[in-house]
Amino acid sequence: MKRIWVAGVGLDSTREELVSSSGGLLVQRTVRVSGVERELSRALGRWRSDRATHDPGKVLLDLGTAVALGGDCAADVAVVHAQPQLFGAVASDPTVSRLISTLAADVEAAVEGIRAARAAARERVWARRRPLAGRVGSQVTIDLDATLVTAHSEKELAGPTFKRGFGFHPLFAFCDHGEPGSGETLAGMLRTGSAGANTATDHIAVLDAALAQLPEHERRNVLVRTDTGGGVKAFLRHITDLGLHYSVGFYGVPPIVEALENVPHQAWRAAIDGDGQPRDGAQVAELTRYLPATLVGWPKGMRVIARRERPHPGAQLRLTDENGWRITCFATNTRGWRLADLEVRHRQRARAEDRIRNLKDTGLRNLPFHGFAQNQIWLEVIALAADLLAWTQTLAWHDHPARRWEPKRLRLRLFNIAGRIINSGRRRRLRLPRAWPWNPVLDHGWANLQPA
Repeated sequence: MKRIWVAGVGLDSTREELVSSSGGLLVQRTVRVSGVERELSRALGRWRSDRATHDPGKVLLDLGTAVALGGDCAADVAVVHAQPQLFGAVASDPTVSRLISTLAADVEAAVEGIRAARAAARERVWARRRPLAGRVGSQVTIDLDATLVTAHSEKELAGPTFKRGFGFHPLFAFCDHGEPGSGETLAGMLRTGSAGANTATDHIAVLDAALAQLPEHERRNVLVRTDTGGGVKAFLRHITDLGLHYSVGFYGVPPIVEALENVPHQAWRAAIDGDGQPRDGAQVAELTRYLPATLVGWPKGMRVIARRERPHPGAQLRLTDENGWRITCFATNTRGWRLADLEVRHRQRARAEDRIRNLKDTGLRNLPFHGFAQNQIWLEVIALAADLLAWTQTLAWHDHPARRWEPKRLRLRLFNIAGRIINSGRRRRLRLPRAWPWNPVLDHGWANLQPA
């Protein structure tokens, strides 16, 4: 028998019946609790041929599961295909590729079906455990943000980006869970690399798709946050017409400069950190009453608030900065809050950047297909994978720090560990390594996922 010795341990050519993604059992439990497989099967049933062995909904779910476990291309479905004891019968790589091509041929209908299935599953998850702090009906925060995805080859509709790269410029909407948790990827729009950062029609389409993902009774009290890309008239009017709140970056150089010149010294108030403590060297003031009459066309009730802070060493000042202060502005229609609280709320929009970083660790690093429509389907697979992770954390570890762990840590500590399936007394059990440090976390999560 041949053995290869490394650091005192030999690799034995004899193989054991092991499950290498044991933590995926919790993801599978989340799939069952949410009913997402059933919803996907119903939504994609029209694309199943009479002679097909595999259900399209199950195929897409298996691909999403592979991405949730760390895959970044369609071929990585082989990871779940190799573990039928845990994930059941899984389609082969060619079957997955054929399904993606089939769905891409009618991409608008396919995307609509996938999103409808995710929305129905999300409603079940939220009914079991609402991921947001506060009572049902309390404010839901939707963050919109765009990112750049590099294309390393000539892919359809890839184009030059504003950072002199080449690829795509997708726009996403996230539901912010706040300090106790992470967030959910509600919607995404794949766009060419030359797409504008402040295109109102794109922001409106993504926001509408995000609202459709929320349970219906949660859509009435929503805060929409964006950077300056969302600070455009048409988008703010759309939010206002929906009766929602907004907090968006505001960039209007001449009017802002004129307003800053007229703000009295006593109008500036101390800014605060997220914990409510004063922030050294930072102040906020409302500019609304000092804005010039030339600023027209914006929705009624809009307030413009400025924040000034001494820039860090080496930072370059911008046109709107004055007297050595770094000036940033945002617009909101919320009333009844302290300026400092509104400014902190807007600054917490930066959590959307964490969500994007996590998506890039969950299949968004590089779009794997040549066709634009196929990559649109891939974007929906990524959103599905992100949902599986967020729902698992919400249901399994709502009362544990693992709720806030990012995908890399979840995979390293909980998901990608080996175990053995034991058949005993007509029951199948998964046994984990005896000395694994995070066994208690897995046990805790499994207990929370059981029926109430």
